[in-house]
Amino acid sequence: MRQPSRLLWVFALSLAACTRLTSHVVLLPGPDGRTGALLVTSATGAVVLSEPYTGVDVVDGKVAPTRTSAAMVSETYGRLLAMQPARPRVHIVYFEFGQSVPTPESQARLPRILAEVSALSAGEAVVIGHADRVGHAEANEQLSWQRANAIRELLVGAGLAREAITVFGRGEREPAVVTADNVPEPRNRRVELKLR
Repeated sequence: MRQPSRLLWVFALSLAACTRLTSHVVLLPGPDGRTGALLVTSATGAVVLSEPYTGVDVVDGKVAPTRTSAAMVSETYGRLLAMQPARPRVHIVYFEFGQSVPTPESQARLPRILAEVSALSAGEAVVIGHADRVGHAEANEQLSWQRANAIRELLVGAGLAREAITVFGRGEREPAVVTADNVPEPRNRRVELKLR
């Protein structure tokens, strides 16, 4: 009779060991091959990950550095990584000074962008309008919304559902090129279009 209870005890200890809170973190390279950095902290320490495929295991609050490989990540997490949504495709449309009319160069690229939109089966878009720092901030805020809405209307015309489009106007707050006030900068007169 003593033997079954001993086996039950060993099973219970094994089960308890399996239920310890464990986290495994691996730093992966981006699609362009570059890698940023990640700080992993716990109650007992911290580790900075800055090389591709470096990682940490966090077990019971203790951080232990690990190293893996692309093949190991693919084998272990391949199915999970395959379920991620596709990365958005980003297009920049530039605008004429003080207007919500794209520049001739951007107008030449619009048919290709709109063809891409038409090919999306159940797509969504984020449209973010911007302005340079010439003029009043309030007017630039308004202009950035007008630019974003102009692109939204083109997307709707290409077949993307209006409900699938999120529009923002950022005014002069998020410049591509930082300038002093009232300095014209064509690269800041833009709409960022993110398609997924």
